[in-house]
Amino acid sequence: MNRSKNNNTKTMRTPECTSDQNVNPDGYRLITNENKPPDIKYSKENSWVAGVQMFVSFLLAGFGMVAASLLLDLVQHWDVFQQVSEVYILVPALLGLKGNLEMTLASRLSTNAHLGHLETSLGALVIGNLCLIQCQAVLVGFLAAMAAVAMGWIPYGEFDIHHALLLCASSVLTASFASFVLGLIMIGVIVISRKLYINPDNIATPIAASLGDLTTLALLSWIASLLYSSIGTSVILPSIIIIVGAGLVPVCGYIAWKNQFTKQALDEGWVPVVSAMVISSAGGLILDYTVSKYKGVAVFQLVINGIGGNMVAVHASRLSTSLHTGQKESSVLGKTTKLLLLMVIPGQLIFLYTIGYLRAGHTSLTPVFILIYMSAALLQVLLLLTVSHYMVLWMWKLGMDPDNSAIPYLTALGDLLGTAFLGAAFVVLDVIGDKDSDLGD
Repeated sequence: MNRSKNNNTKTMRTPECTSDQNVNPDGYRLITNENKPPDIKYSKENSWVAGVQMFVSFLLAGFGMVAASLLLDLVQHWDVFQQVSEVYILVPALLGLKGNLEMTLASRLSTNAHLGHLETSLGALVIGNLCLIQCQAVLVGFLAAMAAVAMGWIPYGEFDIHHALLLCASSVLTASFASFVLGLIMIGVIVISRKLYINPDNIATPIAASLGDLTTLALLSWIASLLYSSIGTSVILPSIIIIVGAGLVPVCGYIAWKNQFTKQALDEGWVPVVSAMVISSAGGLILDYTVSKYKGVAVFQLVINGIGGNMVAVHASRLSTSLHTGQKESSVLGKTTKLLLLMVIPGQLIFLYTIGYLRAGHTSLTPVFILIYMSAALLQVLLLLTVSHYMVLWMWKLGMDPDNSAIPYLTALGDLLGTAFLGAAFVVLDVIGDKDSDLGD
């Protein structure tokens, strides 16, 4: 539900600090200059410092993505993955949906750090956001499991109740545990960055992405494997897990609804997350087509989508913070956009050569391949940052909080554009004679 700007700010205002705070004519609450972090207090953030913070966080996110890929390569040989093939379908859906929840949490907490709420209302922030993501995660886990069950059932027309219960219980329990653990970690990251004078907008969303995939995949594999041992003999344990999860939703939802910091997020956060799943599914259809023709697409798809998604998440988080703190709107090609575009080539090169060193791909890293791949990556990021700029401003003018709504749309669009541009790059390489599949199988 869209709110007017005045209503929008009521949920962000704390009773104990409104009396001594400045309020601008439009009703947006601005904290006094002395309480602002250095990058806002002095109206200037050193570009080199910001660039280093963002680049290091992108590298951590990238290597977290590589670690998740290696973990999937390991657990795919476990019995539960071999016997319950729908678990494979569950992995990308659950990781994508959970990733959006973690990144919106990081963006929301970063904005609250800049607004000074960590000092005045840390307890309310922690309780509200943990309850919010718990409510969202359980429902998202159930939704992802239902999608996996449907996709596994439709092609063959066979429905196995034990497999369905295993998927639902594993997904719900994984989403619940992962959200609680990652929520605490992200709160810790934000608090520590504030103490160290590091801008949380530069590091929080990539860290959320890197830890989210690895933690969620590890928990899913372990929980599914434990539940698999009872499959076919009892439906009691998975049923209890699903019932407890269903009971958590209204309780946590009520607490989040009563919390001034999370009421709006609970109201606005559902449509973007579900819409993002639909958009990402379109990217999955493109990927399915291109992988069948070009073996090398799969591994590079993880890199181009991962880096693009992290960059646009940082851009949206920084722009949202600037709006919340009353700073002047920058142009499309502002400082943040230029910094992020400068990081595309070195970041992509690091991961391309890491893939080449590990011989993980099916494509040689020829100069022609690198040139065309980099062109696709730059175009993807440029379009994403442009869309991010206008989308965040549009949501703000409608009275919506971009921290709650923008990132799911943008990361899903990043998956769609990255997969499409990468497929187009391989088509061009095929046409000009730089053939695929000339490196290890």
